[in-house]
Amino acid sequence: MPDVFRELAARSAEEGGFAGFAPDTCLINRYEPGARMSLHQDRDERDFSAPIVSVSLGLPAIFLFGGLRRADKPRRFRLAHGDVVVWGGPSRLAYHGVAPLADGEHPLLGRQRVNLTFRRAR
Repeated sequence: MPDVFRELAARSAEEGGFAGFAPDTCLINRYEPGARMSLHQDRDERDFSAPIVSVSLGLPAIFLFGGLRRADKPRRFRLAHGDVVVWGGPSRLAYHGVAPLADGEHPLLGRQRVNLTFRRAR
């Protein structure tokens, strides 16, 4: 992972109250208009004490952030290019997803959204 990515994730986590975050994984998701991600939990890690740091690039998206049960109604947050979301602690296993991406044109990335998700997987 590039040092600049690692530093961005660590600095963002610290600002969110999670000092000492050292990500070892960056998952990259690319969305085109109409694409979505259903509500899910990030459970691939062995240790859930580290936060998740998510960076949005390109088209705006509606981030769905629910509770610890899939049936919990999610809150909706509009994420624009450059927005960073950090969650951990009691909400680390909250269900989350992305509503269908609206069509549009971003001046740098065109008709797409790219999301970088930083985690400590090992």
